[in-house]
Amino acid sequence: MPMFRRFEYLLSLAREGHFGRAAEACHVSQPTLSNAIRQLEEELRVPIVERGHKFAGFTPEGLKVLEYARRIIADRDGLQQELDALAQGLSGHLRIGAIPSALPAVPHLLARFAECFPRIHSTIASLSSREIQREIDTFELDAAVTYLDNEPLSNVRTVPLYGERYFLLARRSQIPQGATTASWAAAAELPLCLLTPDMQNRRIADAAFRMADHDVIPAMETNSVVTLYTVVRSGPCASVVPGQLLTQVAPHPDLVAVPLTEPDLTYVVGLVFADREPMAPIASALAAVAAEDGLSARIQAATDEALAAWTP
Repeated sequence: MPMFRRFEYLLSLAREGHFGRAAEACHVSQPTLSNAIRQLEEELRVPIVERGHKFAGFTPEGLKVLEYARRIIADRDGLQQELDALAQGLSGHLRIGAIPSALPAVPHLLARFAECFPRIHSTIASLSSREIQREIDTFELDAAVTYLDNEPLSNVRTVPLYGERYFLLARRSQIPQGATTASWAAAAELPLCLLTPDMQNRRIADAAFRMADHDVIPAMETNSVVTLYTVVRSGPCASVVPGQLLTQVAPHPDLVAVPLTEPDLTYVVGLVFADREPMAPIASALAAVAAEDGLSARIQAATDEALAAWTP
């Protein structure tokens, strides 16, 4: 059995955490997958899997083999992409992740990418920044859109896309008449629905409240950016939202969104992809599109147009 195939079985076992499910994902029988991993152990002369009545994880040696297997399979896939591109143009499958607050900006990037590379199909996953780091490290993502200058990811290359600003989304009755901004301290006095603490956007908000000498215990929490809007529209809570959310929801006559100040924060959001040589062809192509003149301006123009509709 080719070494590549054994490595694929090993990666499937790492993803599934179960011999039966890993075999099913690889479209082989469980004995075939188990025997392939045993053969790999015999060839490398190290134990790879902790065995019991069921899969119990990887040995220290197995974790090192897994690290190399991921790299080797990623390099093989990159080579295949390059060979295919030489023959018939770049094709394949782009796997891209995005933090929830950046999802509205991703179509601007992918629409241009599809114009340039129509034979590539894309899958977009909504992930936290920590999940993005893990999946970039394990080659499960080709690229991602996330924060570049707050809790920055390691071992990645970056292309800036836009600056994320933060707004207080509230009912008109909760904002002083005529106000065009709100301080973080004033926002802290309102009942708030915020993102859950595992979301970097929430950690940014918590830090801003601390800068304003306030600690906030939200009345509600959610891991869905869109739910922030629906909660504010339906109930007594206000919320701290990224500007990109306001490009995706229609202004409501009972709601208002104003920039948060004191502190006035902006964090850069951009494309990240693994810092490795050679670069994977699909990631390289996406990075070139992200760096094109005009893309960031188009994202900013769409944001400014939507924010203007929310101006009190």
